[in-house]
Amino acid sequence: MKQRYLVASLGALALSACATTGSGNSTKNASAAPKPVVNENPYPSTYRPYPGRPVALTGAIVFDGTGKRIDNGTVLLRDGKVVAVGGAELATDAYDRIDASGKFVTPGIIDIHSHLGVYPSPAVQAHSDGNEATDPTTPEVWAEHSVWPQDPGFTRAMAHGGVTSLQILPGSANLMGGRSVTLKNVPARTVQGMKFPGAPYGMKMACGENPKRVYGAKGRMPSTRMGNFAVNRQTWLDAKADDGKKRNLANETLKGVMDGRILLHNHCYRADEMAQVIDMSREMGYKVATFHHAVESYKIGDLLKENDICSAIWADWYGFKMESYDGIPENAALLFKQGACVVIHSDDENGIQRLNQEASKAAAAGRRIGIPISDAEVIRWITLNPAHAMGIDKMTGSLEPGKMADVVLWNGNPLSVYSRPERVWVDGALLYDSADPRLRPVTDFELGQPGAGDVK
Repeated sequence: MKQRYLVASLGALALSACATTGSGNSTKNASAAPKPVVNENPYPSTYRPYPGRPVALTGAIVFDGTGKRIDNGTVLLRDGKVVAVGGAELATDAYDRIDASGKFVTPGIIDIHSHLGVYPSPAVQAHSDGNEATDPTTPEVWAEHSVWPQDPGFTRAMAHGGVTSLQILPGSANLMGGRSVTLKNVPARTVQGMKFPGAPYGMKMACGENPKRVYGAKGRMPSTRMGNFAVNRQTWLDAKADDGKKRNLANETLKGVMDGRILLHNHCYRADEMAQVIDMSREMGYKVATFHHAVESYKIGDLLKENDICSAIWADWYGFKMESYDGIPENAALLFKQGACVVIHSDDENGIQRLNQEASKAAAAGRRIGIPISDAEVIRWITLNPAHAMGIDKMTGSLEPGKMADVVLWNGNPLSVYSRPERVWVDGALLYDSADPRLRPVTDFELGQPGAGDVK
């Protein structure tokens, strides 16, 4: 496995000085220089929805993302938004009707943990842009400045997995890996053309084996778990002490986390370390939004629920290193039983194409130990719950009136290994249709390269 908001960033430095006149003389007293002016949005989203038509999906089994199931349901989409979700009684005049009888409709799938674009295909060293592994703390780097929009993984994620939104994270070599970026899964020439409008930034942190191995091997701190925490604590303290008189990109990110404008995503496997990170977050004045990988979350579900922290997990990955040894396939189900937030993530260019199947496996493991979980609730693990953890649940993640029309029509139950997306809409625009070659996107690298005998 690869080691792998709102925004404070580049802006103009405005310096000025005022003069005051004393009551008995004309001596000028220079005032303190003002703080630098920070452009809160230096790399704005240029995403514009593709054009779409009013669509009525009728006769479908609808999993709305909130845990509800509607049989013989109707979903109305217009002007890029969900207009209504209900039964056969909804009027469909002036809509293009699609007979979805025997099929299933869900919100677009959301992957909270992806490295597409920063570790794109083909997987060559020249494309390895996810870890700035030159210092254990690099909160100043931003994943979006590494994203390659032509990564064929984006189109595969939509065509095979119905993924409409995803968070791209830096890797986990560093204690503080940098800012993440949330993208709409749409074709674009630039990363700004994919950036999810209004989504907060995240910041990636990593505890445990990765940072201490990477930097211990270089003969520098940290080389132990206690070194991990010491470096983290001092970095937070330095950011808190920064008076802001001089621009510091790293501290701007850290202060954004402490202000709650940037969401904290923490790679962490062991339950004891997650509990210690929660303690550190209280000490330093920030909040963890989500623990990623979190193979031992089931041990502390009550603590995670109490602190409103989601667990972004795999269905059954375990044992590939010591800190993953206690991973169990019942993790998601046990968290669900304890009332904690469950998210199924990929961390993998292939796994992102099968998040529906991963969620199904996790639920099946729970049912085998007597924890019943409805299919409609399982869909929430890959739609509304990741949207909540990424700070975009007011805009997407469920089929509710006024939300973005990010929708998948499946040819069967999405929790079946035999089911595939039939059509995918992003903001009401049909961007994938399995029956229409014009809407089955293919990237440059999937087209291949000229043969040796071709003109060069």
